[in-house]
Amino acid sequence: MKAIGYRKARPITDNDALVDIELPQPIASGRDLLVKVKAVAVNPVDYKIRQNVSPTAGEYKVIGWDAVGEVVATGEDVTLFQPGDQVYYAGDLTRSGSNAEYQLVDERVVGHKPNSLSDAEAAALPLTTITAWELLFDHFNLPQRSPEAEAATDDVILVVGAAGGVGSILIQLAKTLTGATVIATASRDASRDWVKSLGADQVVDHTQPLKPQIDALIAAGKVGPVTHIASLNATQQYFDSYADLLVPFGKIAMIDDPDALNVMKLKSKSLSLHIEFMFARAMHQAADLDAQHQLLERVAALVDQGYIRTTAGKHLGVINAENLKAAHAELESGRAVGKIVLEGF
Repeated sequence: MKAIGYRKARPITDNDALVDIELPQPIASGRDLLVKVKAVAVNPVDYKIRQNVSPTAGEYKVIGWDAVGEVVATGEDVTLFQPGDQVYYAGDLTRSGSNAEYQLVDERVVGHKPNSLSDAEAAALPLTTITAWELLFDHFNLPQRSPEAEAATDDVILVVGAAGGVGSILIQLAKTLTGATVIATASRDASRDWVKSLGADQVVDHTQPLKPQIDALIAAGKVGPVTHIASLNATQQYFDSYADLLVPFGKIAMIDDPDALNVMKLKSKSLSLHIEFMFARAMHQAADLDAQHQLLERVAALVDQGYIRTTAGKHLGVINAENLKAAHAELESGRAVGKIVLEGF
C-alpha cells in the first residue's frame, strides 16, 4: 500500500522530512477495523511528533491522526461496524497513523461519518471534536442540553486561540449544547470573521492585554464575568491574566505544552487547571474507551441535523509527501484558519 513516512525526526524544510513509501497492508484482528483511508486532516500533533520522535532504526514512522474512510475488514471481536461502513476517527497516538492507504483502528474510537459531509469535510472533525468535547464536558463538566433550548446560562467561556481547529469546533459545541456565552480571541480580520461565523458572541484581540478588553465588555453589559477559559495555545504567555479574569472556583483547561506554570497563582480564587489530551483514553486503554465512539456518533448526528458545520479551512490536494509537507509548514507557521485537509492517493 502507499504511505507517507519518515526514518528520522527532521525539520519540515529537509527533503526527507516526509517521503512517499510502500508498506505491507495490515490485517485486522480483535476489535480492530481495517479502514481504506479516503481523506485526512493535519494537526499540530503531526508536526510535533515528526519534529521529535524517530522510529526504530531502519523503519519508517507513519503519522496522521484524522481520517475518513471505508471499513474493508473487521477483527473477530468487532460489534459496532461492518465492511462497507463509512467512518471517521482520530485513532491512537501509539499506533501507525492515517497517512497510508489502509489503517488499523480500534472500533471504540471510531464513529460513523456524517452523511451530509464530503470525505474531506468530515476528515477535519475527529481529533478536534474529541478534544473540544472532552474539554467542555469531561473537564469543565458543563451540563449538556438540547440544541433547541433558548435560555442562556451564566457560564462565560473565553476561548484563547479560537480560530484554530479545536477552537473552531469548540465554539460550535458550546453554542449548540451548553447555552454559555463565548468570547473568542482572534487578531486578524480573517480569523475574527471566521470565529464570528461559527457563533462566537464576542471577539477580543489576543495581541493586546485581555483583561481591559473583557472588562469593557462586562461594563457594557455584553457579557458576564468569565467562568471558564479554554486555553488552546500560548498558555504560558496568558496564564497570569487568567487568574485575574476568572471568577472564584473558575476553571482553566489547556491543550498545549507550556514549559512551566506557577499554579499557586490560582490558589486565592480556588481555581482549577485541567489538561486535555484526547489520546489519553486510547493510550491507556481506559475503561470508558468507547466514550469516543459515542461522542463521534453524537456529533455526526448534530452535523446531519445542521447544528454543526465542518471546520475544514483549506484543501491541499491528494495525500502525498509533497502536499503533507506543505500542510505541516503552514501549521507550523501558526497562521492556519480552520483545518487543512487532503484527499485520495
